[in-house]
Amino acid sequence: MPGSEDEPVPVWDLALRLGHWASAILVAACYATSRLNWMGLHVWLGEALLALVLFRLLWGIWGSENARLSAFLASPRAALRHLGTLFIREPDRFPGHNPAGGWMVVSLLALLLGETLSGIYVNNDVANESGLTEYVPAVIANAITDLHLLLWWALVAAISLHLLAIAAYAALKGQNLLRPMLTGRKCLPAAIPPPKLAPRRRAAALLALAIAAALALGQVL
Repeated sequence: MPGSEDEPVPVWDLALRLGHWASAILVAACYATSRLNWMGLHVWLGEALLALVLFRLLWGIWGSENARLSAFLASPRAALRHLGTLFIREPDRFPGHNPAGGWMVVSLLALLLGETLSGIYVNNDVANESGLTEYVPAVIANAITDLHLLLWWALVAAISLHLLAIAAYAALKGQNLLRPMLTGRKCLPAAIPPPKLAPRRRAAALLALAIAAALALGQVL
């Protein structure tokens, strides 16, 4: 049928891809600096990671069509139904995240947000750098410290599951989920319209807003 063959089309904008890989690097760097007890650098990296998480949340509202939360957050039933096709080899027909992948993105963002915010509070509490520490009871401060560690291990588990899913989709379904996040392009049938990508100037404005918000939270928490 004319026009039915798969064609490579842009699906992931540059801002989203850079944010994705920068976040992965920062998570690894935060772990390394924590193990080496380079806490000054660790805190700085955590604040940078918070800015990227806030940017991704803003991009999930005003970003490219398939980057918006409303576009890829399916119902739990739809996600489970999609996972039921894991052993069926078929091409990837989703211009963005599949239903299960959408929930993974939300889970990772929630864990990263909680981890970075709790980490900023823990640092400020130890260094007494924020006025908020004077009003938080010790029992709550200790609970936030424990939460920071708990969220870290939950994040490690979620990242491990994410990597396992990428490998499983490649081996079982024959779908390369990694390549589109590197190149920004995916092969889709001509009948599926490519998503509308937001302009880069909007990404720059939202990133600046996210950085300002992260700096402000670093002073308040």
